[in-house]
Amino acid sequence: MGGKHSIAWTAFQVMPTTKDQPKELMEGQKGCGGCHKMGAKDETGWDEYHYGVVGCDSCHTRHSFSVEEARRPEACMTCHQGFDHAQWEMYSTSKHGAIYLTEGDNWDWSAPLSKAKESYTGPTCQMCHMSNGDHNVITSWGFLGVRVEEPNEEWADDRATVLKSYGVLDADGNPTARFDLVGPAKLARLTMDEWNAPREKMIAICGDCHSEKFARISLEEGDQMLREADRVYAESVETVAALHRDGILPKPDYIDELPSYPYPDVLRFYDQSTSIEEDLWVMWMEYRMRCFQSAFHANADQEQWYGWGPLKETAVKIKSEDKRLRAEAELAEAVGSEGTKETTGTTRTAESDAGAANAPGFGAAFLVATIVTLFALLRRRG
Repeated sequence: MGGKHSIAWTAFQVMPTTKDQPKELMEGQKGCGGCHKMGAKDETGWDEYHYGVVGCDSCHTRHSFSVEEARRPEACMTCHQGFDHAQWEMYSTSKHGAIYLTEGDNWDWSAPLSKAKESYTGPTCQMCHMSNGDHNVITSWGFLGVRVEEPNEEWADDRATVLKSYGVLDADGNPTARFDLVGPAKLARLTMDEWNAPREKMIAICGDCHSEKFARISLEEGDQMLREADRVYAESVETVAALHRDGILPKPDYIDELPSYPYPDVLRFYDQSTSIEEDLWVMWMEYRMRCFQSAFHANADQEQWYGWGPLKETAVKIKSEDKRLRAEAELAEAVGSEGTKETTGTTRTAESDAGAANAPGFGAAFLVATIVTLFALLRRRG
């Protein structure tokens, strides 16, 4: 019960907008709940949607409940695919996946994972992430791709911005109530020791086929891709935060739910209030994730064209939107100032006229002018 699968239900329940989604998506398992149901849970709230309370059948499907079936990579595909968890695409189109797809039918799937390398000619999801049948699946970076303790100072600065966009740190960098959730829900690694343990375990697993040096360098390259992605992402987060801070973006209706305002909250996923924040959360959820996870799955194309490329493209889009919004705000302010000047000028003219009318001798002069005008009109008629 120490792996992330065992707490999958908890992990998605702590997301800030889970409560706002249609119940059918969650408890009804037509959306997030369809995969996260495998996590341990009690019966509370399951009186209406009571199917799928257990989690073993997520991998060992019903009727057959076969270990042979659960050992094949396709058993992971149902949940680990698509927009938010594209590991199947990363694996299946990598060289490792190609070996499985072309040779896997000849492997002995009845053999336990502890003896997999005697039959397999390439790694599977289970061989790497459930080595020797260990069900406590855990990785160093996890889903959110963060560790709280960071020895690299430059990365630590960007990491602070990343954590603010998760609502884990407030705008001043202090822990929020969410900070107390990320550890127990295993959404982040709190210390370097906690991060290093699964890393060393993975290096040992890779060592079954590769040298330790090769494995370590390859995984460190994945770390560096996350570092590069965080630099780009953090800059975009700060851009959006500045728009809120300067009052250019309106305060959202759910501002009381934002622990890090003026920083945006990407853990709201698609429930954002502006298009630029929608771009930001897609940048984080889809492209940043592919940048580092594709590297760990040895998939160059996914990393380049489904991760890094779109990440940079979205950063440009956010910068352009920032310039446009600021230009519009500046123009609106200028127009407002001119309107104030015109109104003030009109008021001053009226005040001047009123002052002249009240000046000494004005009444007599006005009377003389009126008499002269009438006399001229009478002469014309005559």
